[in-house]
Amino acid sequence: MSRRRRERPPLLALAAASVAALFFVLPLVGLLWRAPWRSVPSDLGSPDVRTALRLSLETSLAAVALCVLFGVPLAWVLARIDFPGRRLLRALTVLPMVLPPVVGGIALIYAFGRRGIVGQYLERWFHIVLPFTTKGAILAEAFVAMPFLVITAETAFRSLDRSYEDAARTLGATRWTVFRRVTLPLAGPTLGAGAVLCWARALGEFGATITFAGNYPGTTQTMPLAVYLSLESSHPETGIVLSLVLLVVSLAVLVGLRDRWLGVS
Repeated sequence: MSRRRRERPPLLALAAASVAALFFVLPLVGLLWRAPWRSVPSDLGSPDVRTALRLSLETSLAAVALCVLFGVPLAWVLARIDFPGRRLLRALTVLPMVLPPVVGGIALIYAFGRRGIVGQYLERWFHIVLPFTTKGAILAEAFVAMPFLVITAETAFRSLDRSYEDAARTLGATRWTVFRRVTLPLAGPTLGAGAVLCWARALGEFGATITFAGNYPGTTQTMPLAVYLSLESSHPETGIVLSLVLLVVSLAVLVGLRDRWLGVS
């Protein structure tokens, strides 16, 4: 009996935890309470909403492809190669996670804008203009979302049992064969979870996108930007409906990744 009493959580901790839980739950309840449920089908079927949905899917999936193409090799280098400045490179890689998105958008302008460090040469040599274009929206989303993939992938590469890779090399396999046939399959589930988390972050990106790519319907106006524009207009119900879509997607991602990201079942 005394043991059970010792295991009971303190009432003060329970009270504080309840307040913290309400702090997260109440805003979501308020959104669900205010949602115009009767007009959800018609709002989702409007041309502007469908365009924003389509553009969000296209840009976020393209951003994930960009993140996988460059983020996975970067994660492997950070996990397997010891070189001067590795800690600094890792810090710079994850910086967009804590950097204000608007600041990230400004940084992208000075790097890839028409007068930026790289952007001026992209336009001069290849006639590629990134600001205020769909390609710019993809770049902004990739800039903000890639750290989520890199962190997850680096953790996966570090935690692998390297004896399988060593055994493959002793059998004559090349480094590329080992990476393709051994490393990637072993790290595949974790890499997939990182890619899904990266996609969810890209789908919800707002600050860097509106700063670097603008808010042009059909070109750069993704769902978060459409939510902002709708809430500022005389028809905020559409913005609430789009917010519900983003809420459902985010919740589905967290529930689906709870085993690998949160470590619970």
